[in-house]
Amino acid sequence: MVKTIDAKMLSKMFLAGAKKLEEKKEWINELNVFPVPDGDTGTNMTLTIMSAAKEVSAMEKPDMTALCKAVSSGSLRGARGNSGVILSQLFRGFTKGVRDYEKLDTKILAGAFEKAVETAYKAVMKPKEGTILTVAKGGAQKARELADNGEEDLTVYFEEIIKSADEALARTPDLLPVLKQAGVVDSGGQGLMQVLKGAYEAFLGKEIDFNIPDIKSSSSVTSMNMDVQAQADIKFGYCTEFIIMLSRNFNIKQEMDFKAYLESIGDSIVVVADDDVVKVHVHTNDPGMAIQKALKYGALSNMKIDNMRLEHQEKLFKMAEKQKEEVQPEAAPKKEAGFIAVSAGDGIEEIFKGLGVDYIIEGGQTMNPSTADILDAVEKVNADTVYILPNNKNIVLAAEQAAHMAEDKKIVVIPTKTVPQGITAVINYVPELSVQENTDTMIEEMKTVRTGQVTYAVRDTVIDDKEIKQGDYMGIGDSGILSNGADMLEVTFRMIEDMMDDEKELISIYYGSEVSEETADELREKVEARYPKCDVELQYGGQPIYYYIVSAE
Repeated sequence: MVKTIDAKMLSKMFLAGAKKLEEKKEWINELNVFPVPDGDTGTNMTLTIMSAAKEVSAMEKPDMTALCKAVSSGSLRGARGNSGVILSQLFRGFTKGVRDYEKLDTKILAGAFEKAVETAYKAVMKPKEGTILTVAKGGAQKARELADNGEEDLTVYFEEIIKSADEALARTPDLLPVLKQAGVVDSGGQGLMQVLKGAYEAFLGKEIDFNIPDIKSSSSVTSMNMDVQAQADIKFGYCTEFIIMLSRNFNIKQEMDFKAYLESIGDSIVVVADDDVVKVHVHTNDPGMAIQKALKYGALSNMKIDNMRLEHQEKLFKMAEKQKEEVQPEAAPKKEAGFIAVSAGDGIEEIFKGLGVDYIIEGGQTMNPSTADILDAVEKVNADTVYILPNNKNIVLAAEQAAHMAEDKKIVVIPTKTVPQGITAVINYVPELSVQENTDTMIEEMKTVRTGQVTYAVRDTVIDDKEIKQGDYMGIGDSGILSNGADMLEVTFRMIEDMMDDEKELISIYYGSEVSEETADELREKVEARYPKCDVELQYGGQPIYYYIVSAE
């Protein structure tokens, strides 16, 4: 009978949990309720835990204090998406409960499990049952019950905790009707279960490869090519890299067809298929087309798009500056307030910059920036107060976590969940007002904006009593699916109709990288005819994944 574990065993259990989650991440991605090409819960949780696992695996003989610090700080900085942030908070609470002990028994572990759940619930402004929180709570309650009843055998203890957490996971569809309608359990809760099950396998002595892969995207291809590009004209302007996590067959013929398609839109093509993943690199003038094609084979991760023309210009500028051997100009003077916005799409990025946003973090659906990414952006803005516009509901928690970790600046997160909300927020900033007055104003004004986004379905399902077929276009509003069907124009128009009321005066349409200007103009004309008293603005957004982003205010 095993009654205690030490730091060495806890380290093995943590790494095994990380590996188990990484193995199952694509399966977890597919549990996404909405059948859109952005199910990334598994990817976000994996990136979060691997950030910590990398630190843990580098420790030769960890003591409990050092191990807990590595797990807590590593997962905090690497946290991505709501599920990743909540997972990092579970680790943070758990490590607080065990860091002062050399050996852990059931009573200490019960307190740590409870601390984990308490910390995670506090991190979420409006905790929902039927989520990863419910699963964690189910396991923690069983841990306390067993410890209080005198259970000392950790084999029995861990087995019963996992069983109880699994039962809580099975109940999540009863707590969230949207899960039941989609026929899935909570994806974040399933991710947590993989961590627990992997950890338990290590405890039982299962042989596990504890080497942690570097799953961050590499910039080596871009760096190598820049030396060449500095000497020549650039035919294709965007260096595009990503990994396809395959969800369907990808045989040799499909690989050749995919390469042929990439050759039709670009050059410098690298496609490396390995079991269930495909590494892709291409230079193209339209990254969205490469992404769109790739999404037919599975979800994407490690996405990276660099504007090589801008990098080329910057490189030439730096070379010229070096040749002049002049003293570098002083940094821009510190401002009272600066802005950071998360954005995907070169058109939307230009809109934000035109409104005075100081720094753009590339991200959004499928590309949730980590807490560390946001902290890095904060460092680059020379201002006493920095406002962060996440512009995506799955990035708000990571932004708030970054705000808590920042040391020398006041960070204010305006909880914008869509790009139009972010645009409205920054428009309503008034330099003469105080930080609190601006914060209140921006939050209040963003609430007046209704947003709709048009994408396509990656699988058949029934959501909001709407039968959706794979390949259908879907118009998704602030609270659910507003329209769906086989005709993009019709789906988008019906979505806008659902967003409108008598008080709306302005309709803004941002068309994505996959939509031609002519097609977007056709939509604008139809909307103008339907709403002659409204101003209808059409702008190029260039965003991937979503054909249109529309706001009504």
